[in-house]
Amino acid sequence: MTAARVLALLELLQAAPGLTGPDLAARLEVDERTVRRYAVRLSELGVPVQAERGRHGGYRLLPGYKLPPLMLTDDEATAVVLGLLAGRRTGLAVGEAATESALAKIQRVLPRPLRERVDAVSETLGHTGSAAPKTSTPKAGPLLALADAARRRVTVRLAYRSWRGDASERDLDPYGIVFHSGRWYVAGFDHGSGEVRTFRVDRVAGATRTERGFSVPDGFDPVAHVVGSLSAVPYRHEVRVLLETTLEEAAARIPATTATLAETAGGVLLVTRAERLDGMAQMLAGLGWPFTVIAPAELRDEVRALAARLVASADASRS
Repeated sequence: MTAARVLALLELLQAAPGLTGPDLAARLEVDERTVRRYAVRLSELGVPVQAERGRHGGYRLLPGYKLPPLMLTDDEATAVVLGLLAGRRTGLAVGEAATESALAKIQRVLPRPLRERVDAVSETLGHTGSAAPKTSTPKAGPLLALADAARRRVTVRLAYRSWRGDASERDLDPYGIVFHSGRWYVAGFDHGSGEVRTFRVDRVAGATRTERGFSVPDGFDPVAHVVGSLSAVPYRHEVRVLLETTLEEAAARIPATTATLAETAGGVLLVTRAERLDGMAQMLAGLGWPFTVIAPAELRDEVRALAARLVASADASRS
């Protein structure tokens, strides 16, 4: 009897409770008698395996059994389940099915009263933000490989797919991993371009560690680099606006991912990029501060058009 097959039986019972003896025997490539011996061995190790006879019978773990080797308290089990639920919502997860399978395994073995309370939280929980796109979830393999290489300061050979779908290979010195706005990023020195760049981890097909080491530049902040590089993504229009407010107030209202802010004698200079100027006009009006459009001139036209629509709406409401 091999320990590997006994553990394989445990994995099957966690993943698919109720499998019959013939089903388990086929999956483990043993006979039914051996399956019974494996089940007895698990029971001897403290894993309560329940065998039900009859047409609809099968093997399953006794309800309430806590996953080995972890022995979780009620608070710990609740924290794990809620963490998985939050990760699924925000994108802080790996693999397309990993979160769902992990949730299913843990919830199956929770004691019934605790499982019902946790289910109540997940069913009644509301969210103020939008869910992260499912396409942003990276695979566990590349993410773990990049994190390990970043910790060990070792160059990796990166297999990458651009947003256009173009495949490429490059050597990368991963300086750090960043989770931002529902997506995973790696920041590091790209040997091909000779620049420090940002890559989305969900577009990484593979990361193979090399034997070459590297050093991270003094003072390098992966989070600041990722946020700064994303805010500099090229759009159709470059916008420069002077806001009549303080830098502290502007920073509290305008995320660093959307614009750069600089204090000047006349107020706060906002520099950003936009694909649509009508949306930029609405954003500036919504801030509630007086402002002066420096560039582009077309933005002034959009602000005037927005003001005219607002006046028309106000006049219509009085009639």
